[in-house]
Amino acid sequence: MIWILLTLFYGLVKGLREIVKKKALEKSTVMEVLFFYTLVGFVILLPDIGEVSLIGGKMFAAVAFKSFVIFVAWLCGFRAIKEIPVSLYGLLDLSRVLFAMLLGVLVLKEVLSGLQIFGMCLVALGLVALRFEDRVHELLGRKAPETKEKKEGPKGRLWLFVLLSFLSAFLNAVSGTMDKVLTKQISSADLQFWYMLFLLIFYTVYILLRKVKIDWKKTVKNGWIWILSILFILADRALFIANSIPDSRVTVMTLIKQSCCVVTILGGRLVFKEKGIGFKLCCAAVIIAGIMIGVI
Repeated sequence: MIWILLTLFYGLVKGLREIVKKKALEKSTVMEVLFFYTLVGFVILLPDIGEVSLIGGKMFAAVAFKSFVIFVAWLCGFRAIKEIPVSLYGLLDLSRVLFAMLLGVLVLKEVLSGLQIFGMCLVALGLVALRFEDRVHELLGRKAPETKEKKEGPKGRLWLFVLLSFLSAFLNAVSGTMDKVLTKQISSADLQFWYMLFLLIFYTVYILLRKVKIDWKKTVKNGWIWILSILFILADRALFIANSIPDSRVTVMTLIKQSCCVVTILGGRLVFKEKGIGFKLCCAAVIIAGIMIGVI
């Protein structure tokens, strides 16, 4: 089905985006990347402005709310990915599967089959296993890989960034559920344009109220942000089109999106030389198995 392929494309590009985010944040602050990345993304959409329609008051408010949800989600997610390994962030972000499937059942009244419930349990198992990495290595008679976060110990702030990752995942799940509802009433092009415009307004207001300093010259020269913006627009357009297809289901789409975790884990090893990738791949294998079973 076309919507499955579009969603798979979104998932793979999303995984690549997490790696590019991490690279962009090595040269710029969270707010510099967020604002400029949103601005460039909006500018890319301007050539299509002739195809954009005015939307009614209630729909206007709904899109504005979706934008605010993403505004907060990105603040949390970008702050987390700047501080923790991209491979770990990619796995924590998979928790949105559980949130989105729950929202799909409660809000959209979708019905989960027995296989989908089993698949969801495997996804949860893979996520929970991350908590016991040290214990697994101990049982196997191996020493768990030392990372900066583990050396900081319980007094470190790792727990805060893990919490921010989960909050970002939940808010992204809320946004994904809203996409399915909104694309039944407005086109994918309309949704993408207005939501990006609102997002840009929210970041501008935030910068002005908080008096955030932006190094414009340095930010413009950060090529990773430009790449991030292009990937974002391509992936979101594919996702919005998939959502607009009547047969598409939020619960199944959410499972397919999580193919991004393989990209982030491999990227963590190849690009950032992160350790403990083998264990994370095992967890990812369990999660991917749950995804495959849920899609069947």
